[in-house]
Amino acid sequence: MSVYSQSDAQTLKKIYSTSLTNGKSYDWLNHLSNQIGGRLSGSLNAEKAVNYTKEELDKLGLDKVWLQPVMVPKWVRGFKEYAYIESEKGKTTTVNICALGGSIATPALGLKAHIVEVKNFEELEALGKEHIEGKIVFFNRPMQADLISTFEAYGGCVNQRYSGAVEASKYGAVGVIVRSMNLRLDDFPHTGSMTYDDLPVADRIPSAAISTNDAQLLSTMLKLDKSIKFYFKQNCKQFKDVLSHNVIGQITGSEFPNEYMIVGGHLDSWDLGDGSHDDGAGVVQSMDVLRLLKESGIKPKRSIRVVLFMNEENGLRGGNKYAEVAKQKGENHVFALESDAGGFTPRGFSFDCNDASFNQVLSWQPLFKPYLIHYFEKGGSGADVGPLKTETNVLAGLRPDSQRYFDHHHASNDTFDAVNKRELELGAATMTALVYLFDKYGVNPITNEKKIKK
Repeated sequence: MSVYSQSDAQTLKKIYSTSLTNGKSYDWLNHLSNQIGGRLSGSLNAEKAVNYTKEELDKLGLDKVWLQPVMVPKWVRGFKEYAYIESEKGKTTTVNICALGGSIATPALGLKAHIVEVKNFEELEALGKEHIEGKIVFFNRPMQADLISTFEAYGGCVNQRYSGAVEASKYGAVGVIVRSMNLRLDDFPHTGSMTYDDLPVADRIPSAAISTNDAQLLSTMLKLDKSIKFYFKQNCKQFKDVLSHNVIGQITGSEFPNEYMIVGGHLDSWDLGDGSHDDGAGVVQSMDVLRLLKESGIKPKRSIRVVLFMNEENGLRGGNKYAEVAKQKGENHVFALESDAGGFTPRGFSFDCNDASFNQVLSWQPLFKPYLIHYFEKGGSGADVGPLKTETNVLAGLRPDSQRYFDHHHASNDTFDAVNKRELELGAATMTALVYLFDKYGVNPITNEKKIKK
């Protein structure tokens, strides 16, 4: 394992010290969350966030700040959703639901029907049209609690949310209710994107999430009496695409200005909370990376960009547009780091790269050990930086502790009070430290060996 010069350790110490004693990420998040709020793609709040973050980047004295136009979907939730379980005529129990992003509305007076519980698409297929037609399908597969990686648990059940309406409509279902993607039992329904694929508009059915407490209740009531009915009403609507923007700021490299390194998060959020963890935290941490580099007296060799992507939640238009323009311009993106896993205590990074680059990264672990950053694994990076992938570059994702993340993800309790200032600032420093090292040593391990002090 390579031993780096004391200057690297000193530089990292200065970065962490500056972030923890003179950070800006928490103040920026306070404004983004409490003065603007939820930033649903295509909304007025999303455009307020574009203007605010551009103004703040302008204040940092970067070499260049600009807006990149991108057309995004505009879906509006409408009035608060309402639902109840009817155990017998005139006897109802109100439950907590929210429309899934992209869903159609129910009929004006709502939708009431018998309900069928399934755990997965295989159970749905086994029941068939005979048992599904005219009914509401209730997808009730919980996140797997014994998986330490909560993102793995999320990935194991999110298809019922995303594709549940498409699958249920094949068998004549009139609506879909999905258990919220949440490991704990509470009363907060969690929204998120869903799709109709290429279903004709006439065949589309409304889709909503139900809180985990109420999913438990509904399942228990169904076991006792399969004749109960479920009623829900939602008023959401899809409009034509509208113009929005990615927000980009740049420090131009002193030696290799045409080699680009980016840090970023997504500026849009869902509308139920204020999007503090998903992904206000990633936005402000990424902004602070460039400020911390300047505050620490680091003059990058390569051009460092912060990219605040629009429309990650329900379309990935911003990430795709950025990659498209980069390709058109022939820009060489050697490194990209994304923060989109919440503002909790940083544990390390996952890397999408070749073995040689990953071995280089592993040699940097001792520099992060004083900050209790131990997780360096090959794996994914992030949805917005993914389109930039090449055979030689390095993509990375900040990996905070994830055990509490899905308590807040896409729900009304994803709010500023759930973010710890110190944890947020540690994440910003950790991202800055990795950017510093990749900028100093590059992404070519063979060449780099000559630069490393033994």
